[in-house]
Amino acid sequence: MSHKRTLVTAGLPYSNGRLHVGHMGGAYLPADTYVRYLRARGHEVLYICGSDDNGVASLISSRKENRPVEELTADYNARQKADFDGLGISFDVFGGTHQPDYVETHERRSQTIFNAIADKGFFEKKTTRQLYDVEAGQFLPDRYVKGGCYHKRADGTDCDNDSAYGDQCEACGNAIEPLELKNPVSTITGSVPEARDTTHWYLKLGSFEKQLGEWLESKREARPGYPAWREWVLNFCLGQIKQGLPERAMTRDLDWGVPVPLDDPDAAGKVLYVWFDAPIGYVSFTEKLLAGKGDDWKRWWQDPECRIAHFIGEDNTVFHALIWPAMLMAEGNYQLPWQVVANAFLNMKFPGADEQKISKSRGNAIWIEDYLKRFDPDPLRYYLTSIAPEKNRTAFDIDDFIARNNGELVNALGNFINRSMIFAGKYFEGKVPDAGARNEVDETQLKALADARDEVTSLIEQFRFKAASEALMALARTANGYFDAKAPWKQRKEDLAACGTTINVCLQTVHTLCTLMAPFMPFSAERCAGMLKIDPALPWDGATAELPGGHGLGEPEILFKKLDADELFGEDAG
Repeated sequence: MSHKRTLVTAGLPYSNGRLHVGHMGGAYLPADTYVRYLRARGHEVLYICGSDDNGVASLISSRKENRPVEELTADYNARQKADFDGLGISFDVFGGTHQPDYVETHERRSQTIFNAIADKGFFEKKTTRQLYDVEAGQFLPDRYVKGGCYHKRADGTDCDNDSAYGDQCEACGNAIEPLELKNPVSTITGSVPEARDTTHWYLKLGSFEKQLGEWLESKREARPGYPAWREWVLNFCLGQIKQGLPERAMTRDLDWGVPVPLDDPDAAGKVLYVWFDAPIGYVSFTEKLLAGKGDDWKRWWQDPECRIAHFIGEDNTVFHALIWPAMLMAEGNYQLPWQVVANAFLNMKFPGADEQKISKSRGNAIWIEDYLKRFDPDPLRYYLTSIAPEKNRTAFDIDDFIARNNGELVNALGNFINRSMIFAGKYFEGKVPDAGARNEVDETQLKALADARDEVTSLIEQFRFKAASEALMALARTANGYFDAKAPWKQRKEDLAACGTTINVCLQTVHTLCTLMAPFMPFSAERCAGMLKIDPALPWDGATAELPGGHGLGEPEILFKKLDADELFGEDAG
């Protein structure tokens, strides 16, 4: 990778609830893995995120929890930040679109972009019929209305989701026009809404169909520095364009959000659509982070030398790969995304139960807040990477999680590191033995280190994190095979110098494993670096640099612990 400056974002979580494993596996963990890799390569990188505070989702939760929306969003913003910190998600900034330290910058930047698009004629002011709840006395934008989805799936079958929201169907991923919902009901009162006139500003998405289509098609073929986008993302987005992109209202009848910045009486009491201002949060949080440095934020957003990568879940695909790029094309001064890395949904499978979609309302989730109270973060990071839904939906299977922790982290990776460190401490005075006379078996093992480094590097740069973690674990298994084949417990009695060569190669392998595991399991890698007494930054280019004979080592410690399903997920775990 020759490029040296990358801005990475992860989708803004709604600040109306706790985070679960599906959230982490979908966007935040793969983005963090990539960011940690870039930093280890010595690249200049920013990792930007924050809570999505505006819009209907927060207002609905505010009503349910019977507390002011400002209080609710501040509370969940702080709790989410604690979850991210606990899992080692290494944001450079975690802001919030309506948090006190960020709201002024965010509103100004959102309104500036809105006005720039309006000045270029890409909004159309229209009075249309929209659903209205008579009992509540208000219009029903987005998640204030539910009904049957009217779309067809990619295979031509009817979606048939009877609980689609008024902004998007989470089952098929398509955008929703609330008036076309089958049997719509208000999520406020449960009543059947009626259609009434209201005025809004619509983004002319159709003006960008050709430009978007050509841009997306250019993402199919990988070339140096430009890994191909995930095929399912491109096929979904290009399918939307083929159907024709409708004009989409970018304002809402609400009193919570960014005020519409127009000198027009019809704009009074309206705010920007949350999916207009939410991606602008990436920009405004960057701007706030770099406050005091003038226009330095533009070096990240408007300079073609900077690459921008968005990490999202599948339900955000239409916004990040179609609507957001169309907004940027309309505004004209911003760089389009270099990558949109989308993961499918992660389902849940508890022991003795069928696989099912994670649901906050049903409570069938593993909450990050609860997990971190009792267990280490790295096993969860590793497992979520190993089952990453990069091509299609997968499931968090608790039995599988326990088996992989105990079989892979404990018995393979942790066991090799532990037995190598203990042997060096016990028989070589806690130092790296001299390399001595290496034979073909030793050289083969050392070549495996370089091969693994190259493979993991290539896979991460293709955003194939699941395969990269598999390559890491394959090296751990190879290492155990080498240890067993060389049998140092026999060598130390027969030929101590040969034993020293074996342990030397083992410790070089520990060094490589330590470096390669750092983006995936940073806490364990940091402890391993402490045992090796090497730079805790673990520079990637030094992954196969040899530890010299005589290099002092720290005390061995157990990196991974066996887990028990009953202890982990008993009745009180959720």
